[in-house]
Amino acid sequence: MRAKIAEIFKSIQGEGLYQGVPQVFVRFFGCNLKCSFCDTKLEYYQEKTLQEVTDEILSYKDYHSVSLTGGEPLLQIKFLGELVRFLKKEGKKIYLETNGILYENLGRIIEYLDIIAVDFKLPSSTNTGSFWYEHKAFLKIAEKKEVFVKVVIGIDTQAKDIFKAIEIIKAVNGGIQFILQQQNPYESLLEDKAKSFHDICAKSGINTKIMRQLHKELGIK
Repeated sequence: MRAKIAEIFKSIQGEGLYQGVPQVFVRFFGCNLKCSFCDTKLEYYQEKTLQEVTDEILSYKDYHSVSLTGGEPLLQIKFLGELVRFLKKEGKKIYLETNGILYENLGRIIEYLDIIAVDFKLPSSTNTGSFWYEHKAFLKIAEKKEVFVKVVIGIDTQAKDIFKAIEIIKAVNGGIQFILQQQNPYESLLEDKAKSFHDICAKSGINTKIMRQLHKELGIK
């Protein structure tokens, strides 16, 4: 069995609740979406066996967790399933970064995951249409583990999408943390908008943070 792997490397997590934490990143090639703000333009990959991937992961030392990212890692679910089983046997903490759409595939590996970072794709931010049904179904499975939701705030992001995201979070588990991330490199233009969205979340009783992309500010991968 082989997977399309764009890269494997060690760095710090630049986004979300584990910002600044050292991780080994396994970046899977391919995505089921084409978000307008996507900053991960994957143009190449290598087909790697499970042994090749695990050997490379185990070659790194002193990190918090293994981040399975992309692209969208859940697209390659058969390989991913074998990988998370191996990592769990090795005692590794497993962190999944996902667009929160492929909920059936998540259900196949949820028992092996530790932390799930779910990107809600706001229609006004992505220009890809809405995935509210999929996000809600996904979150219902993901909340069995540690999970947080992140959204990208861009120039065109509308408050109605923030209200809808809040509605879904509260329907599943109102304690799930909600991260508002200003689109890089327009953070300075989006400060007021992000603050207004933060106020909406706070009034709704949602635990919310405004965060930037740390790895971009530090100029690292």
